[in-house]
Amino acid sequence: MKPTSYPRKDIRVLLLEGLSPSAVAVFREAGYTDIETHAGSLSEDRLRERIREAHIVGIRSRTQLTAEVLAEARRLMAIGCFCIGTNQVDLEAAARAGVPVFNAPYSNTRSVAELVLAEIILLMRGVPARHAACLRGGWLKSATGSHEVRGKTLGIVGYGHIGTQVGLLAEGLGMRVLFHDIESKLSLGNARAAAGLDDLLARADVVTLHVPETPATRMMIGATELGAMKPGAKLINASRGTVVDIDALAAALESGHVGGAAIDVFPVEPKGNDEAFESPLTRFDNVILTPHVGGSTLEAQDNIGLEVAAKLVRYSDNGSTLSAVNFPEVTLPGHEGSQRILHIHRNVPGVLSRINEVFSQAGLNIDGQYLRTDANVGYVVIDVGATPGQAQALRAELAEVPGTLRTRILY
Repeated sequence: MKPTSYPRKDIRVLLLEGLSPSAVAVFREAGYTDIETHAGSLSEDRLRERIREAHIVGIRSRTQLTAEVLAEARRLMAIGCFCIGTNQVDLEAAARAGVPVFNAPYSNTRSVAELVLAEIILLMRGVPARHAACLRGGWLKSATGSHEVRGKTLGIVGYGHIGTQVGLLAEGLGMRVLFHDIESKLSLGNARAAAGLDDLLARADVVTLHVPETPATRMMIGATELGAMKPGAKLINASRGTVVDIDALAAALESGHVGGAAIDVFPVEPKGNDEAFESPLTRFDNVILTPHVGGSTLEAQDNIGLEVAAKLVRYSDNGSTLSAVNFPEVTLPGHEGSQRILHIHRNVPGVLSRINEVFSQAGLNIDGQYLRTDANVGYVVIDVGATPGQAQALRAELAEVPGTLRTRILY
């Protein structure tokens, strides 16, 4: 194993919220041994204390890496969100500190799609209300309100990786699939694009939401949209809790206009399993409520652990930032026989010329140089034929270039 200028055994990895053992295995197999794991999230004070020592941090959705917390993380090199979302991290603050953030946008798509498919069938058959009656000693043996999904229309709002899988699985059951997305999307199978959101709501027997959390999707399903749904239609939300106006949904369920719902995500969720869950939806028998477990299968968590840990190791060992969500993306080859120097800087004019001046004045040959920028950050990777001592001197000079956020030597 090639040595690094900062030995792998001294790189401190902090993994929170009970991440899959597969993540720990990836780090250990790559030679990282200083790994601290916690079964849950940490209090803010404890988080501030532990992040001061960490070079790599892995979290799920409960840990909040705010600008204030990140300000304590002077040694931090990279953050891994072992989930789809990254809204729990102040991405701009991380970028300003020269810290890329990685996530797993696709590893749990199948798990979410399978849960949604099951909920479609259960809602259309009226199972939630019958189940609730049985728990109370009742016996609702009747076909009233119970329907096959075959021949019914599924409306998918957000036709991305999860939405397309839901559509294909639903077609296998004989459903007609409509979708709506803000971008033009190639339909899979026999799915068809709706004329717009209103068209989809008016035609679908079941509406399922698969959109990200953005200002545009906040409360996108409110009283008006619920009123536009076909009478008796069902609503499923396994995307983000802020997408649906829960009070408006409760009113639509109370009136009977919406015939049932399955909700996995909520505007406010308990911070842990020991905290009480409260929602105006708990009084309805025709509703399925689940505690944000759409992607929580053992298979998905193992896949997420492998994917995100591999990205963190690749960045730490190689400098590659492919699929970072807040950082210029660079895919890098190996560099046998060269020292690799990373330079992260504010994207302002003149920095690259100053960097090249440092190497020119040193009279060293540049074997390879890779540059990517976004609106705020520039990322330059330089492979140079130099001794370790020369590389350290170059790094010190590069750190003095105005606009520098972070410099690092890999090996």
